[in-house]
Amino acid sequence: MSTGSKPKSLGDILQEFSQHRLVMQQELQKVIVGQDDVIEQMFAAIFTRGHCLLEGVPGLAKTLMVSTLAKILDVGFKRIQFTPDLMPSDITGTNVLEEDEQGKRNFRFVEGPVFTNILLADEINRTPPKTQASLLQAMQEREVTVGRNTYDLPEPFFTIATQNPIDQEGTYPLPEAQLDRFMFNIKVGYPTADEEEKILSQTTRNEKIEVRKILSARAIINLQKLVSSVAVSEFVVKYVARLVRATRPKDPSSPKFVQELVDWGAGPRAGQNLINGGKALAAMDGRFSVAIDDVRRIAVPVLRHRISTNFQAQAEGMTTDDIVKRLVKEIPEPEVQKFA
Repeated sequence: MSTGSKPKSLGDILQEFSQHRLVMQQELQKVIVGQDDVIEQMFAAIFTRGHCLLEGVPGLAKTLMVSTLAKILDVGFKRIQFTPDLMPSDITGTNVLEEDEQGKRNFRFVEGPVFTNILLADEINRTPPKTQASLLQAMQEREVTVGRNTYDLPEPFFTIATQNPIDQEGTYPLPEAQLDRFMFNIKVGYPTADEEEKILSQTTRNEKIEVRKILSARAIINLQKLVSSVAVSEFVVKYVARLVRATRPKDPSSPKFVQELVDWGAGPRAGQNLINGGKALAAMDGRFSVAIDDVRRIAVPVLRHRISTNFQAQAEGMTTDDIVKRLVKEIPEPEVQKFA
């Protein structure tokens, strides 16, 4: 990453990254109207090797957003439409018995759609737990075991899953262990009135919008290394630990409302994702270090699927989003140590 003899400083590289990110956003917004927060969180996940779960009612362009993102990134993209009869081998791949010219029979592994860079798991809650679980190893270890052999997935690898929150019949809610593998649970909301008018005028004209490829797979891997090198102060680490511990009703430091309304809180993976997400936001802004505000900005998508509310919370109409927002307001920043 150097021009001529003078190597670029980290500041220059971060500024360049910040520009790349703006160009990516502009390209995406040729096709997607609004949804700035959703786009920012998806970028943050990609630059920190995270996975996303997109949740929203049908027709909010969740699938279009992911497929357009894959076009902007010069990487492999596959989509699996999850259905109740989908088998684990339909995702991971299977061993096929083949006979060669000499009549010898051998097993050959035929790769499934999981062998790609961006995997879109559409309507993941429509398939039974056995098939949902086939993604667990791929998401966590970035490898797949079929029979006796283990195969590595290509780098970079992201799973972006979508689910429809209103359909309850014939769906299988994701188990908590699998939800925890997703860095962000992103809620895709309805557009504003202006955005809706823009969507209607753009999509009902007979023209195809082309987007440019901005980043290659190698560039993404380099940017992931760059993001992981963003500094995190002890001050931010203390705040993140305090915030995550406050979600646990049995923890002595948790506020009274958490003890009353929450069954169980977030584990250490939530803290790791808050710090990594903060690093991505800082790098995308061209900054060297994570600020407390970065953590606050992504607290809801990181924590909303890692907290379970009890019956009392549901009776009061309190969602996990409300609890996280209240925690972000109430948990104080740690004291900055003064040097004597």
